[in-house]
Amino acid sequence: MFGTLIDYWYYTGDSTYNDLVVQGMVHQSNGGDFLPQNQTNGMGNDDQAFWGMAAMTAAELNFTNPDAKDPGWVEMAQAVFNTQVPRFDDLCGGGLHWQAYEFLNGFSYKNSIANGCFFNIASRLALYTGNDTYAKYASSTFDWTKAIGLIGEDWKVFDGTDAKTNCTIINRQQFSYNAAVYTYGAATMYKYTNGSALWKDRLDNLLSATISVFFPNGIANEVACEPQLIHCTIDMLSYKAYLIRWLAASTKLAPYITDTVTAVIKSSAAAAVKQCVGGPNGRSCGLQWSKGGVWDGTIGLGQTMAALEAVQSNLIVQSKDPLTNTTGGTSKGNPAAGLDDDAGQDPNANKPINNRDRAGAGILTAVVVCWILGGLTWLSLPDGYLGKLW
Repeated sequence: MFGTLIDYWYYTGDSTYNDLVVQGMVHQSNGGDFLPQNQTNGMGNDDQAFWGMAAMTAAELNFTNPDAKDPGWVEMAQAVFNTQVPRFDDLCGGGLHWQAYEFLNGFSYKNSIANGCFFNIASRLALYTGNDTYAKYASSTFDWTKAIGLIGEDWKVFDGTDAKTNCTIINRQQFSYNAAVYTYGAATMYKYTNGSALWKDRLDNLLSATISVFFPNGIANEVACEPQLIHCTIDMLSYKAYLIRWLAASTKLAPYITDTVTAVIKSSAAAAVKQCVGGPNGRSCGLQWSKGGVWDGTIGLGQTMAALEAVQSNLIVQSKDPLTNTTGGTSKGNPAAGLDDDAGQDPNANKPINNRDRAGAGILTAVVVCWILGGLTWLSLPDGYLGKLW
């Protein structure tokens, strides 16, 4: 949602919601890494990374910066990157798990969105900062995703696989945001490598597959659930927002794809506004844009975000190019963000003992010993002794 509102300001220049976005983003950032303790029991790597990608967008678009006392947008994205790097392991030859911590249900699942978000952030940090270390992580993550089969031979992006089966069985469900996050990352790497043939080929293939699967008749469609909305989770209702947002952003990095992308955005927007005729005010937007002016009966934030992104993304051609730290970007960064805390590790794991811990343990031990000795002394006194003293 905050990413949509950042886009809204970018496209329209209307700063009405900027202070709200800054307040919400900084509050959620937990000092930069987007791992607030009250979300530990449901923290996925993709959940954390979505906030990091919103922060990256804010940096690239020169969105209102947080107060100087708070982490900058780039610093937040770097903290997400740095806390996720230690979570890669050798199971299935690499890749991030879906969940951030081992005790969470679904930890064994290694999926496209967790790795795609990391790939996306790493590629964009590489372009923004010029640091090739980020690009190397981006490339290796993409290579693993392709090698394991989550990006198929036909360049369709499948949902995930499970480390319990050594990632030999692929869940072949397709969701639009999976395809789009890799397309956007590939466009970023195309820009970073000055239009290399490798990344152009990857971008072309991903984009072609994405449009083929998710834009039947030129209208965005969440094919896994949209035909029967009862099968859509709350998350799925918002996927088309990211699909259109990230395809639009990709055109600024690889301008040669602009005509192809803007054509399906335009037709999708025209269909989306015809669906925004429902609800008590007659303006609520449904998700089934291909139904024309017949409202599908649903109301929700995801549907609203998707329709708004479809409409405002038509302004991408006339909008400013994203910035880097050498072309006018003002967001402060910190390459060491997130490295000096335990945010990237299991919060239930034992932490290394330091001098403060030792001092505290010593004091506590002394108190306990005195309490025990005092109790033993009291028990050893003759009956009535304390009464005579009194």
